Amino acid sequence: MDLLLICIAGGVVLLGIAGSFLPIIPGPLTSWLGLLILHFTPSVFIETSFLIITFFIALFFFFIDNIISVLGAKVSGGGRGSIIGSTIGLILGVIFLGPFGIILGPFFGAFFGEIYVNKDNHTGAFRAASGVLAGFLTGVFLKLIIGLAFAYYFIKIIWRFKELIF
Repeated sequence: MDLLLICIAGGVVLLGIAGSFLPIIPGPLTSWLGLLILHFTPSVFIETSFLIITFFIALFFFFIDNIISVLGAKVSGGGRGSIIGSTIGLILGVIFLGPFGIILGPFFGAFFGEIYVNKDNHTGAFRAASGVLAGFLTGVFLKLIIGLAFAYYFIKIIWRFKELIF
């Protein structure tokens, strides 16, 4: 039973790291869920205070990620069209371009979304797309750091209790 829970928890932590790049999965919260599942493993002890602190860290970065993208668009002069376009562009970019779509999708989605809303302002659309891309990449970087930190703690906890598990 312990190994099954550890494998599920490890898979959820890895899914959270993948969620750093995919907009459908809330990366830090998913990685934290992996730590919570690990907490229910009988051979492993994780302090409740650690889980509470890491939960609030994950929740904080979940909200910050949403704010950073909007802030990147607003600072660079973009509007709702660039924000919606970047989300659609990211999803389509990942589907059709794979890993390259993570960068190209939000940029072109924001660009075309802003052009759709403001048909006459191509320079503003490029500036808005650049701002959305900068905000998106900042959010990805922050989520990746948190996901990797949670993965580090996952491995550290497993290592500490390896005699009881194996």
